[in-house]
Amino acid sequence: MSQECTHDCSTCGVDCESRNAPQKETPRDDSRISHVIGVVSGKGGVGKSIVTSLLAAATAKRGFKTAVMDADVTGPSIPKSFGVSGEIYQMNGGLVPLETESGIKLMSLNFLLEDETSPVVWRGPVIAGAVKQFWTDVVWGDVDYMYVDMPPGTGDVPLTVFQSLPLDGIVVVTTPQSLVSMIVEKAVRMADLMDIPVLGLVENMSYVECPDCGKRINVFGESSAERIAKEYSIGKTASLPLDPALTALVDAGKIEDAPDRYLDEVAKLVL
Repeated sequence: MSQECTHDCSTCGVDCESRNAPQKETPRDDSRISHVIGVVSGKGGVGKSIVTSLLAAATAKRGFKTAVMDADVTGPSIPKSFGVSGEIYQMNGGLVPLETESGIKLMSLNFLLEDETSPVVWRGPVIAGAVKQFWTDVVWGDVDYMYVDMPPGTGDVPLTVFQSLPLDGIVVVTTPQSLVSMIVEKAVRMADLMDIPVLGLVENMSYVECPDCGKRINVFGESSAERIAKEYSIGKTASLPLDPALTALVDAGKIEDAPDRYLDEVAKLVL
């Protein structure tokens, strides 16, 4: 950058670092969002949306104003987890998010579809643009913690979120299988390349707890959470069991009623 830089790129032709650096998008003037945390995984099917929902429920239960942006545009499941449906309306030129029973604000493409089962057949750049609009065009109001439920992998949407939103960090979700762990490491490395802190690692479906004796059974193999955390200097880890009761709560749209032990386990990663 030139020492005589005016910080007005429109008057300058110098090809400097400031011109090439991705610019963070800003929310509406009537929205004040204190902390933004992405929830990511290297592949699908690891329970990322359940972890996102548990994080939001745990945060709201502790008295913080909480929101969830469902950035998994082609496979949105956040509305189902919280049992929220309905149509989005506009106010002062912005979209007003729907709210859960405990006041968690939600924004998902499902709220904008006439039929929530309709497939979203969009190319990557269009999906990424929709995610940007969820940040810039929604009347979020005052939010202490926003969780961004991202699609799996390291494609257009995760890259857009990493570059465009002021992330305070990410929570990575994995399962014990070695193949999944290898793919999740790609997400961790992507975050490192983008200078995004990894706040914690959640190993979902880590074990099954015997209902009779309480013994933990590693049905998917030995845990790899501690190894990955140590290798990438991730300070906090959490483990969630494969629990049919938790799945039933999601299916019923009652994730906010999840047991405190699950909420406490994930809350320690970000609060």
